[in-house]
Amino acid sequence: MGPRSARLLLKRSGAEKAEDIFHMSPGDLSKIDGIGTEKAKNIIQFDQWDLVDKVLESTERVGATILSLADQHYPDLLRQTYDPPILLWIKGDPKALNEQAIAVVGTRNPGSYGLSQAEQWSRKLCSCGLGINSGLAYGVDSRAHKTAVECGGTTVAVLGSGIDWIYPDKNRKLAAQIAENGGAVITEHPPGTKPEAVHFPERNRIVSGMSHGVLVVESGIKGGSMITARLALDQNREVFVVPHRLGYLKGEGCNYLIKTGQGKLVQSIEDLTVELSLHLSSDQKSADSGSSKPKKWENESLSEEQKEVCRALEHEPLHVDKLSEQLETEPFKLASLLLEMEMAGLIQQRAGKYFELK
Repeated sequence: MGPRSARLLLKRSGAEKAEDIFHMSPGDLSKIDGIGTEKAKNIIQFDQWDLVDKVLESTERVGATILSLADQHYPDLLRQTYDPPILLWIKGDPKALNEQAIAVVGTRNPGSYGLSQAEQWSRKLCSCGLGINSGLAYGVDSRAHKTAVECGGTTVAVLGSGIDWIYPDKNRKLAAQIAENGGAVITEHPPGTKPEAVHFPERNRIVSGMSHGVLVVESGIKGGSMITARLALDQNREVFVVPHRLGYLKGEGCNYLIKTGQGKLVQSIEDLTVELSLHLSSDQKSADSGSSKPKKWENESLSEEQKEVCRALEHEPLHVDKLSEQLETEPFKLASLLLEMEMAGLIQQRAGKYFELK
């Protein structure tokens, strides 16, 4: 049973804890949509607890811990995506996983311009208090992580292998520095998992999913960075792009994203921070404005659905994914309602797909 099936089982079974699944009757399990008789039988008859114990023992032996989808430290933005991992192995500070952060990605074999831009943008992001997420690969990823560590910023490295199998091997020291300096190294794969090619696109969805946006520093027309950019768009994340000179093959992917409107060209840190609208907390807003904003919506004749949206947005702007989670509905089902309320002047959409009361 893969992560998606496991998530659906937990959701549709009504079980409060995962362990409750193993105490359900075959009849009740088989009635759950997507399970059926055969899977129900396999769950009830599961007896490979010695393998489970081995995973737990190896996790402890390598100095890692496991976060479940329900853990308070599980990345909140990642949890809201379509395909979040059900478990994450982690070394380092779990609080780093919920820092406001940008994914910085690029080719494994960048030119001098790409490396320079990776360092410059990573420094700018750290100076703004933003964390940096990436994949610990050679090139742009490594330079972004290293710069964050040097600047005293927070950085999270996502592996396409087990937590005990750092790839590439030369980045073992960097991974240790990340974990020891307030950052984290994470993976969805159990200890002992080799860095196979199929794991890296899966890793990229985690890098983009736990980030507020993705900055593509240097990329050819094909490659992992382009995959990450597409995943980011699917996850309702903003994509930012460093432009490159014409005819430079390693930068063709970046220029293509800009040309096709899939990514925003960035020249200054303001291009990124303004577009994302990384919002202040309600306390900060009150301090800055000196007074609270009047609740216009309370004087309007609204449907119950519209009132629920307004109540959810009362304290702070919310990303469309977070709003859909609070209202327990799918983002696409909210689209027409949000558009209607925006046209009525009740709410407004800020850059980065955040919504707020007017």
